[in-house]
Amino acid sequence: MRHWSEDLAAWYLQWRGLALVERNYHCRWGEIDLIMSDARTGETILVFIEVRYRIRLDHGRPEETISRSKQRRILSTAQHYLQKHQVPDMTMRFDVIAITRPHYAPSITWIQEAFT
Repeated sequence: MRHWSEDLAAWYLQWRGLALVERNYHCRWGEIDLIMSDARTGETILVFIEVRYRIRLDHGRPEETISRSKQRRILSTAQHYLQKHQVPDMTMRFDVIAITRPHYAPSITWIQEAFT
């Protein structure tokens, strides 16, 4: 089931110039919330995006909840996506969208190249 934070993240990134390729791609190794393309610099970059949401920051920021094992699962899932869709050699990037809602107004932090 898709969380509203993923819809907000997709809208935000489209507003910033990225194009949606796929949502909630999953395979046996894991799931990637959003796959988008970024052609703002002239070169098309395939961007795999993890969306993290927290209401408050009492126990840390949302982006801090992405463990090394979660990163490995995202990387494996991205590899599966590339093989399944026979994507030609393309620059890739792994971003994080961290969303908080401390006073009912969402706050979005976009971390480009969050991990490799």
